[in-house]
Amino acid sequence: MAPARLKSLHPLAGAVTGLSAGAAVAILLPGGLGTGLGILASGAGVMLAMRAFERRGLARHEQAMAGIGEVKVRLATNAIRLDALSQRVEQMPMRDTDAAPARAAIHELTAEVGLLGDLIHQVATTLADHETVLARLPEPAAAPVPAPAPEVVLDPEAIRRERAEKLAAERAAAAAAAREEAEAERAALIGKALSEGRLEVHLQPIVSLPQRRTCGYEALARLRLDENTLLLPHEFIETVETRGFGPTLDALVLTRALAIARHLGSKDGGIFVSCNFSRATWSSSRALATLTRILDKYRDHTAHLVVEMPQAVFRELDPTSLGLLGAMSANGVRFALDQLVDLRLDPSALFDRGIRYVKAPATLLQAHLDGRIQSDIAAGDLATLLARVSVTLVADQVEDNPAAADMIELGATMGQGLAFSPPRPVKPEVFAEPEAAPVAAPAPAPVAPAPVQVEAPPAPQSIAERLLGRNKASPAPLPSPATAPQETRPERLPFRAVLRRASA
Repeated sequence: MAPARLKSLHPLAGAVTGLSAGAAVAILLPGGLGTGLGILASGAGVMLAMRAFERRGLARHEQAMAGIGEVKVRLATNAIRLDALSQRVEQMPMRDTDAAPARAAIHELTAEVGLLGDLIHQVATTLADHETVLARLPEPAAAPVPAPAPEVVLDPEAIRRERAEKLAAERAAAAAAAREEAEAERAALIGKALSEGRLEVHLQPIVSLPQRRTCGYEALARLRLDENTLLLPHEFIETVETRGFGPTLDALVLTRALAIARHLGSKDGGIFVSCNFSRATWSSSRALATLTRILDKYRDHTAHLVVEMPQAVFRELDPTSLGLLGAMSANGVRFALDQLVDLRLDPSALFDRGIRYVKAPATLLQAHLDGRIQSDIAAGDLATLLARVSVTLVADQVEDNPAAADMIELGATMGQGLAFSPPRPVKPEVFAEPEAAPVAAPAPAPVAPAPVQVEAPPAPQSIAERLLGRNKASPAPLPSPATAPQETRPERLPFRAVLRRASA
């Protein structure tokens, strides 16, 4: 018969043995001695039982840790085997279409093995932390309240979701950095183009209604980055205002508009050209003062210039800007109220500030005409109220003929939009400085005149025709001094025909 091992007995065996021995001693021995010995025997049995329970717990803990270590070793071994299997698959002569499923399965198994290893490591770490916390707790006199063990989260889907969110955040940060770099590069290109003066001006006619005769032009800015890239205003205005290039852009636009006004001044009919300033310029007294000095230098041409101002900007002007506005008006500059958002207007106050034109979008006027928007001024009465103080209503953004008919019905004096003409470029020769007037040469010798001398007399030809490249079919003969003023007077053409010929 094999001897019995004490470790194989149940932990309660010691308590039962101690209690039995104590009872037997208490019964067999009379008096208090038996009772005392019985109590001691019972206590010794209980102590042995508690010790046995503690040893069993430690043994099970060691077994659990050993099992966890063995699982980690096996997982590492399986990971090595998967890596070897993956290398074998890579070395096998298979097509990519056949090898793709095997590679995907191997990668998935590798990921699962790695995830399981992470979870096992987390379990072991949690157990060790739990034991450390229990060892540091003091033994209370009363029955201890077991502290809740830290919850071990074994959720592979949550871990995958966390990794996906982290990857998405990294990609978003990289995209934001690339976007900022692209915006900085674009701003550098725009700034370089402005510093080199690569600004082009397109003119869109402003016609009278209902005759549709050209009364003026609006100068629309275009920025040339290179030979194949021409930016429209909505593509660079935001960058210009954000980077502080607004005053530079407005100075270029103003000088181009003044050059066009100089050529318009050589024509009869009172045709004007209008231009816009950026919001940054209107909000900067220093920038307005710079433009005022430019206008003062070219005050001879300001009679054919109109400066447009958004309605929102006009309502936010400070006293200094209003004073500079008055200085421009004193130099003969007329203003136009542009980009209307409502019809809350004071015609007398507008006239006192130098505003002579009000450009209202056709959609806004149609909305008031149809009753979709209510205001104190009826759309049909707006043109009459403005005309009483010599302010002209211009219907802007007229896209088609039905809209043009509605604007005529509302009494708009002028119109602008694609229904009349799209913006057209102007040749660079228009912005060249005018040539000096030729000095009368002495009478030539009786030698056949050279071709240059024959072409010299067309000096009375209009400046716009000469700079836009208009050629005559044949040189005119030299008139006599008595008939020269009548015979050499050039044919008068509308400026719209000249621009059409220049942009053809």
